[in-house]
Amino acid sequence: MNQPKRLTRSRANRSIAGVCGGIAEYYGWDPTIVRVAWIVLTLLGGSGILLYLIFWLVMPDAS
Repeated sequence: MNQPKRLTRSRANRSIAGVCGGIAEYYGWDPTIVRVAWIVLTLLGGSGILLYLIFWLVMPDAS
């Protein structure tokens, strides 16, 4: 049977904790684009750092 797709931290596309790589794998995007978007979000208001930490704590590691 098909298992539902889960949002997990990536093991293959990991720079710090695998959050951006996991989001990119889930949506089928390029991890570099997700990382650049995350940097822009961080530079525009600083909320990117807080969101990254929350995702790091909430998202399970890929098995």
